[in-house]
Amino acid sequence: MTTRRVPFLSLTPGEDAAAVTTAIARVVASGWFVLGPEVEAFESEFAAASGARFAVGVGTGTDAIALILRALGVGAGDEVITTPLSAAYTALAVVMTGAQPVFADIDPVRLTLDPAAVERALTPRTRAILPVHLYGQGAEMSALQAVAASRGLAIVEDCCQAHLATIAGRPAGTIGVAGAFSFYPTKNLGALGDGGAIITGDAALAEKVKRLRNGGQSSRYHHEEAGVNSRLDEMQAAILRARLPFLGEWTRRRRELAGLYRSALAGSTANLLPECDPGHVYHLFAVRHQRRNALQEYLAQQGIETLVHYPIPIPQQPAFRSLRSPSCPEATRACEELVSLPLHPAMSNDDLHAVARAVATFPESARS
Repeated sequence: MTTRRVPFLSLTPGEDAAAVTTAIARVVASGWFVLGPEVEAFESEFAAASGARFAVGVGTGTDAIALILRALGVGAGDEVITTPLSAAYTALAVVMTGAQPVFADIDPVRLTLDPAAVERALTPRTRAILPVHLYGQGAEMSALQAVAASRGLAIVEDCCQAHLATIAGRPAGTIGVAGAFSFYPTKNLGALGDGGAIITGDAALAEKVKRLRNGGQSSRYHHEEAGVNSRLDEMQAAILRARLPFLGEWTRRRRELAGLYRSALAGSTANLLPECDPGHVYHLFAVRHQRRNALQEYLAQQGIETLVHYPIPIPQQPAFRSLRSPSCPEATRACEELVSLPLHPAMSNDDLHAVARAVATFPESARS
């Protein structure tokens, strides 16, 4: 009997294939490949979809975070408080500005920045708070806003896993001064390559990011400041425009699959992460297990591909060990227990139930 194989995700265009092919052909025929009409149109369309006044396309989600911070004047000598549980690129974006990331522990339930830990991490050098809306669920923004307001700090939202997410009814990325998005191919809205964007309601901030992404130019060959080269190209913008109309239905399907997982895994040894807000968009469906590594190995034997997001807290990475960092025991514990199960819009119900059955049959001998 052949073991059913369930891949972690599928990156091959499906129902959007014809639209993507048409978009690629349109750009090739135009002969315009950088900062042209496709980028301008996508910026307008993505801002509208995200509930923001402005969007600015950039090279990556990492660049989006760094450019927002730079536009706010964050730089050498400043500190930005962020989470230890994320892709390291969140903290690397802070380093790119010359500032220093400071890590505050996570809430053990939501797994996002703990506002009380943020308050303890504040110093006179703190300039901004950088929460990550992890796995598609928003951070506890109302409490973080209170902390920021008490010290006059900016909040920059890392929305790289939170396309179309809402937090207490408000669109992710519109609660702080700006939001940073990634269009890496695995994201809920993915390009066929790298890409990113910032959204904001601040016209001056949007204009400054536009200058910074293009070498600091106010007009061609006139550089007002030392910017960078981080431009969303026309091809990726056209592909994203083709896919954006599908995002609402893809988001609905992600939520539906997550609901099926919650029902099917009830009573299993896997600890389900709570849905703290109905605006969760389930970029990932992670569960906790005290025998995570053994469970992952067992699932692989059943033909089920899983991933770990993330195995090492950022402050424990060699690149960050020299930085001042308070203890983050909740993040450390989460990194030892979290495993992400397959979930993507093209996933079938049958595949999902196969995953759930395999988790439920994880043998007692492997759990000890």
